[in-house]
Amino acid sequence: MQVIDMGETALDEGTFDEYVADMQEHYTADKVKNSRLQQFLLLTLVDFNCNSFTNDVIGFLTGGSIPDFIKDLPTDFLSTPFGAALRPTIDAMYRRPSPNAPTPPAPAAEAAPNPQMAAQLLQAIPSQAAASTSAPNTATQTLTAPVHAITNPASFSAFLKNHRASVAFFTSATCPPCRVIEPVFERLAEEKGIKSDGRGAGFAKIDIDVGLGNTLASHWNIRATPTFIFFLDGTKLDELKGANANELRSQVDLLLFQAFPPHPHTSLSLPAVQALSLNPILFTQVPAIDTVLSKLSSFVDSAPWPDSIPQKPAQVKQALTGTVAPYLKSRFSVPPATKLPSATPTVLTSWSHATASLASVLPTPSLFPLVDLWRLALLDPTVGTWAASASAPFDPLSIFISKATEALTHPDPAANPRNYLLTTLRLLSNAFATPVLAQALFVGSRVKLAAVVVPSLLHSDGAVRTAAASLAFNVASFLQKGRVDRVKGAGTSVQVDEEWEVEMVSAVVEALDREVSSEEVGKSLVAYPVVEYPRLTITYVNLAVHRLTASLAFLLRLSPAYESQVSPLLEVLQARDVLKRKLAKGRCGEEGVTKKDARKLVEEVAMKLCP
Repeated sequence: MQVIDMGETALDEGTFDEYVADMQEHYTADKVKNSRLQQFLLLTLVDFNCNSFTNDVIGFLTGGSIPDFIKDLPTDFLSTPFGAALRPTIDAMYRRPSPNAPTPPAPAAEAAPNPQMAAQLLQAIPSQAAASTSAPNTATQTLTAPVHAITNPASFSAFLKNHRASVAFFTSATCPPCRVIEPVFERLAEEKGIKSDGRGAGFAKIDIDVGLGNTLASHWNIRATPTFIFFLDGTKLDELKGANANELRSQVDLLLFQAFPPHPHTSLSLPAVQALSLNPILFTQVPAIDTVLSKLSSFVDSAPWPDSIPQKPAQVKQALTGTVAPYLKSRFSVPPATKLPSATPTVLTSWSHATASLASVLPTPSLFPLVDLWRLALLDPTVGTWAASASAPFDPLSIFISKATEALTHPDPAANPRNYLLTTLRLLSNAFATPVLAQALFVGSRVKLAAVVVPSLLHSDGAVRTAAASLAFNVASFLQKGRVDRVKGAGTSVQVDEEWEVEMVSAVVEALDREVSSEEVGKSLVAYPVVEYPRLTITYVNLAVHRLTASLAFLLRLSPAYESQVSPLLEVLQARDVLKRKLAKGRCGEEGVTKKDARKLVEEVAMKLCP
């Protein structure tokens, strides 16, 4: 147990008793017409709990406040799986019914507490939390910072200190207009309150007839209720008198605009960038499955097989030919099946175990046929969803990323297997076909992806560089989509560290600068003994430059670190000049970038996103 000295007070007991009597209506359960268990949950987890009461009392007696680690216990609880499972229940009690909602039936007489039912509820909650994948309701997203009930100057000072943007609602129990506008204020607190990224306003309610509310009203020259005061960094910006819902909403929006101004790029006209698709680049070409398996089997037959490997070569080959091959052939048949079959858990379990065995035995250059089969399978959403939760040692993506990183960092260039890198880069590009896998990769393996992408962008082989540019595009477009959604208010983007962003931007600009000579695309992905892919008529360099420029645009546009880190970096790298050189003859193939939309994109990124 920890005892914290909160100081001394000069107030007498009678004054304190009067204060507690005034506060009583804010800390009672009679506002909630529900069961005792629900009352307990509500009063424990939202603002009117023992911690907030103690904080108000300390503020009244000493002018101080209790430590944050005590005051924030409800917030900490709601962030746990157990608390997340209780959110819908709390939300239903916390949120006001809509005006048009049917009148609920009269509550039955309150039943006596049922310990057995409560125990069953508590036992069910952890499993419910683990199984739940849905996002929290809008209302519950702000339950960790609901409307704050302020009763004294010390609490109000702490409230202003803890919120960049703040809205204070001065009200009174005897004020009819206050009762009219209060539901609007509470709904704004739900919609505009603090979100997980720290953006949003704090909302406080001060009843001038409760506690030291009248003292606060005098300090802020409140002459009538309702009155709303808007603060930015603790400084008063404006105030609004009266129950004008439209004006209240406008003032809150203006406050948030000043506190969290939109990214400067939102005012730029970027038609070429906005015309780019945010869909991932996928590699869908289907090789001859039997030929790929034959190549892989030849590698298995020629490799020494240690006794420490649980699976024997015959078992591995049986898993591939008897389980994996039938699935892939039915999924990618020509012509395509009317209803595409999906991989079953049996197929994926057998295949992932065989993959772990092969990765332990075969040298990295011999794994490319196996990687190519997984590349194809990741076009199946079922496989992508499974891969998002696969764990070591049977997670194929982690295995292949680790092997690629080792090859790329090996001091001997001969240990850098071209076919393996090419198939792995295309495999990782196809991972973005399934949103849940893309999210898992970006959030959990972003640094590992960069360790593969960055050196591959500078590889000596044109096909590897183009595949790396495709993966860079998928990574950047996934990031861009989150940022655009956040600007539109449709979600929150994944936060990336500035070091990662700087590394990616540097690599893309350097790769753009090096793409000079035109190289005709030869045989595509890999050439197996019997079947070769057709010869293409495009050039690596133009394709790579287009994808790299699009990647750079997505990394730069709406970047939170643009002004502080990225813009100075672009100046040092002379990114604008690098891009403009791609338009000149001999700097991107013989004629430079010739395709009309590609030229517009290069010009736009150079002139509007690069300083």
